[in-house]
Amino acid sequence: METNKIYNQDCLEYMATLPDGCIDLIVTDPPYGINVVKAKTIGGDKPFGSIRGKGIVKANKYEPIINDDIKIDFTEIFRVSKNQIIFGANYFLLPISKGWIVWDKKLKNDWNDNFSDGELVWTSFDRPLKIYRYLFMGLMKKDKTEKRVHPTQKPVVLMQWIIENYSNPTDIILDPFAGSGSTLVAAERLGRYWIGCDLSEEYCAIARERIHNERNGRLFDPYEEEI
Repeated sequence: METNKIYNQDCLEYMATLPDGCIDLIVTDPPYGINVVKAKTIGGDKPFGSIRGKGIVKANKYEPIINDDIKIDFTEIFRVSKNQIIFGANYFLLPISKGWIVWDKKLKNDWNDNFSDGELVWTSFDRPLKIYRYLFMGLMKKDKTEKRVHPTQKPVVLMQWIIENYSNPTDIILDPFAGSGSTLVAAERLGRYWIGCDLSEEYCAIARERIHNERNGRLFDPYEEEI
């Protein structure tokens, strides 16, 4: 198993090559559908509604997410990893956990129909629920230097906080739906071993460039400027 590598590959095909429990921690944000889809999970099928913006960011701003409207089967994720942290877990049927993470991305109590106030993150850990507060919502961001290049991109500081608090320095971190690579950049920053998979050649290229820039102390300059 080669670490510190991004695979432009179906994650299920890649994970099928791995032995049981060889990954210490999976941190990932699986696709849960820009359109109405159904997620195949442990415990059955759960339908969920459409997720659409309201013209705040142009729809053609990002590269498309390949196979966004797919059924997610977590069997391989649970087989190959000792622990898991899964974003968007309110869209899936997952085992009961008390170790949820709540990402509060608004920081103040104002009503805005265009965006969710935060995200729910499922973990396999037997720990108290934790809330992480960091502004990263649409065009409103605490760190203006972190350019948004993916429609569901997570801030690196959030992923760094998760990896630092839920893994050990010698652990191997896998993100099977790596997207633009925020999980991988965070793991690289912390000196963890990491592996990423994504079906999109374009997003793999972006993630590799972000890793390259992280190693060389440079800011990431996205292919497209923010509007």
